[in-house]
Amino acid sequence: MSRKVIELFYDVVSPYSWLGFEVLCRYRNVWNMELKLRPAFLGGIMQASGNKPPAMVPNKGLYMAKDLNRLASYMNVPLRHPSDPFEVMFNKGSLPAMRFITAVAEKEKDGGRLLENVSREVWKRIWSTDQDICEPASLSEAGLKAGLSSSEVEELLGLSKSQPIKDKLKQTTQEAINYEAFGFPFVVCHIDGKPQVFFGSDRFELMAYCIGEKWLGPQPDKPTSNL
Repeated sequence: MSRKVIELFYDVVSPYSWLGFEVLCRYRNVWNMELKLRPAFLGGIMQASGNKPPAMVPNKGLYMAKDLNRLASYMNVPLRHPSDPFEVMFNKGSLPAMRFITAVAEKEKDGGRLLENVSREVWKRIWSTDQDICEPASLSEAGLKAGLSSSEVEELLGLSKSQPIKDKLKQTTQEAINYEAFGFPFVVCHIDGKPQVFFGSDRFELMAYCIGEKWLGPQPDKPTSNL
């Protein structure tokens, strides 16, 4: 049976993307799939689709805070709210971080463990330890924790400011738009040459059904655990 290709479009400014990211990474060797991590820019998706962040609606924002706490516990992801979510998500945003992560993806090419590790460390900074993800020193620290050397971090920070990397991030974002994305996480499953798309971090059971795999819960190595 040929391996299924699953693309995950994500932005580290999105906490729901972190949840979806962790679950799909856990299923790398459980499902018969090739997982392609596709760092993109959520701001571009929102603008192109005309969507609005849920936190802009007060009741949705209140619900989202409670929902994320429940999901973090259920999925065993150390997600904690930053002290000023509005400042983090809307004033600072994630463009420098996503350019840095895109530089990592381009340098690694095969979209493997290094991209996974760097993305995770940047997510931890914004959505676990309430730290900056825009300043070079902050991204440098995340890169070092992910296993990059000092010289590699310096090279990637330089690349992240280059036009080819800026263009690559725009290109990946446009590819998500071409799939009619309106938010993240956005997952594209290629099945028999046809794409099926799923939005959000709560569609894995349906996704498993559609791709002919078995859903074993958010921690497939502990399917019967009571979180």
